[in-house]
Amino acid sequence: MKTPAALACRMLVAALLASSMALLGAEEPKKPDALPTPAPAPPGSGAAALEKLKALAGDWVEVEPKMGPAGHVADSYRVTGAGSAVVSTLAPGTPHEMVSVYHRDGTDLVMTHYCAAQNQPRVRARTVTGNVIAMDFDGGTNVDPAKDVHIHAVRIELLGPDEIREEWIGWKGGKPEIPSLILHLKRKKG
Repeated sequence: MKTPAALACRMLVAALLASSMALLGAEEPKKPDALPTPAPAPPGSGAAALEKLKALAGDWVEVEPKMGPAGHVADSYRVTGAGSAVVSTLAPGTPHEMVSVYHRDGTDLVMTHYCAAQNQPRVRARTVTGNVIAMDFDGGTNVDPAKDVHIHAVRIELLGPDEIREEWIGWKGGKPEIPSLILHLKRKKG
């Protein structure tokens, strides 16, 4: 048989636990917050181009090989950050692999290119015309555009759901490198 003191102690502990749970709001587990949704981008804005880039998710091979053997994946796109960014990997798995990360900055589309030249130029698209996303130099790290070799502009032309053309415009000594690197790519099937 339980003593009256032990019974009173148990009742007090139960009452304290109940009041503590109420104060802490622990009656129901809290539902996780929904992921934020960015405001819709105006059609033709640089940010609307991010939606076009998301559709490129997958592996891409060159029509006219320049970066490797025929059929070798030259570029790979994937969506990350709960849909807030697109990562492009040029020459994946090679010693010269480079990564570019595209994301919104307000209504602009920006991209940082992590280059084999050991610098990180940033390019920006404010508007998009038709099926062409044209981005121009907008700063970066470890790069002096007046003298360092770097990517200064990128142009992506969407030729169809499974075909694109990328133009990578290099810069050296404050001037464009000629010719630019043009990659004609088709989505790898299977």
